[in-house]
Amino acid sequence: MQLFPCPFCGPRSESEFLFGGDAGNDRPEGFREVPDAAWASYLHDRNNRRGAANEIWMHMTCGELFRMERDTVHHGVSGSFALGDAVNP
Repeated sequence: MQLFPCPFCGPRSESEFLFGGDAGNDRPEGFREVPDAAWASYLHDRNNRRGAANEIWMHMTCGELFRMERDTVHHGVSGSFALGDAVNP
């Protein structure tokens, strides 16, 4: 079992969290004017890179969304931040 640090509740079991996607994957603006290729990219294209990752997670117990910096190779977490924190990219 891995412990993830919720910035609101502290360290908790990974089973309490839900992955929300890559941080910075912003929804396209303009609804009807957005080309199909842009919507497809937003919905399906993922970085899935080795190493440092910047991701959005939800702690299902408290219901809060936050940003987590972790390494996809060794699964180490270097930080978790409330979405309103000034340290967001």
